[in-house]
Amino acid sequence: MQFEYTRHKGARSPVTDAPTFRVKSLNEASRAGQKADLSHLIDRSYGYHSQRELRWHLAERLGLAPNTLRLREATI
Repeated sequence: MQFEYTRHKGARSPVTDAPTFRVKSLNEASRAGQKADLSHLIDRSYGYHSQRELRWHLAERLGLAPNTLRLREATI
């Protein structure tokens, strides 16, 4: 499955002092070029440390193996 997300600036993590980002929107990209908004599946207030962390979180929500998901950042 292919997903596309739009990044929203986050803050520094109080635990790791690393930069984080929040997800503004999350869409499933289809081969027909249409996108299904799946933003409701994740906590958009959470500060993700990496795209990998977002992919694992999404895989857990969907009950899929993380390696079956493809995730890319949308270009605006």
